[in-house]
Amino acid sequence: MAKKVYKSDLKKRGEDFEKIEQSSQFQELMAAKRKFLVPSIILFFGLYLLFPILISYTNLMDAPAIGEISWAWIYALLLFIMTWVMATIYMKKAAAFDHMAEKIWKEDDLDRREAQ
Repeated sequence: MAKKVYKSDLKKRGEDFEKIEQSSQFQELMAAKRKFLVPSIILFFGLYLLFPILISYTNLMDAPAIGEISWAWIYALLLFIMTWVMATIYMKKAAAFDHMAEKIWKEDDLDRREAQ
């Protein structure tokens, strides 16, 4: 059976979230996320979009790098490696962000399940 939710409960919960949003810990969390995510996204898309540009508009990728293997194949392989490395780094950073968020919840005496 579903638990009844009253408007007064929603209003209090909204006030709690506003309080959290204005807290210094939450602002630090959001700043840390931005500091990590913005450069990561720019780096990823920059390197990813550079590949078709270099292939289409230059002859750099046609040159042999190792034997018959051209630079295009090496760059493509490096894109796969970069994706795995960035995913691993993101998983570690996300765990740290989750820890920071959990700390904020606990400091404000909020039960995470109540918010869902």
